[in-house]
Amino acid sequence: MSSTRKTALVAGVFYLITFVSIPTLALYGPVKNHRDWILGSGGHTAVLVGGFLEVIVALACIGTAVTLYPVVKRQNEATALGFVAARVLEAGMIFTGVVSLLSLVTLRQHLGGAAGADAASLVTTGASHVAVYDWTFLLGQTLMPAINALLLGSLMYRSRLVPRVIPAMGLIGAPLLIIAVFATLFGQHSALTGLAALPVIPVAAWELSLGLWLVVKGFRPSPITAEMDAATTPAARQDVTV
Repeated sequence: MSSTRKTALVAGVFYLITFVSIPTLALYGPVKNHRDWILGSGGHTAVLVGGFLEVIVALACIGTAVTLYPVVKRQNEATALGFVAARVLEAGMIFTGVVSLLSLVTLRQHLGGAAGADAASLVTTGASHVAVYDWTFLLGQTLMPAINALLLGSLMYRSRLVPRVIPAMGLIGAPLLIIAVFATLFGQHSALTGLAALPVIPVAAWELSLGLWLVVKGFRPSPITAEMDAATTPAARQDVTV
């Protein structure tokens, strides 16, 4: 297996791992849909599992950028560096959202069962933590994937490292998703409901198809892959040593 094939395989696996957080939509349901969850006595395993899955996603986000950077920088180094920065920022926002919900678990463990004014204050605190998660989700896991689709999609489209139809999905969906996010910021509709959810589909399809293609097929032959393979041949290494 060549070095470029290994790079494509690792990047593809990282991209597929980013989809493990899909169950969090259900796992976080009791926390986000019931304001008095923090006062209850039920289990909180679902929140811990959801947080664990999102931590994995955040680390996988960084993994995709670190793995692909040596390849896509040969197409455009500035855009590739922007992709790395955006991916790291996305991971940081995911961590922020996870911390906001995990802190609710701590509050529930130590202050659960409060009554009267303390209960009302606790419910208000819980609602603020959920709000922090909602906004970090909007910016971190909705806006940033659109930015990433524009950056990496343009690199993949120009370099032809994968079939152009794959990055085209991201390049089409990204501007629509960015518009939906800003419409949400200005109060036009709730996040990821109605028309706001539609642009998520092509962006998600772009990331999923990219991951699958890299795992199954790897990079398509191109001047970039030829240059990388030539640099790793024994003859090239011997020239560098000499």
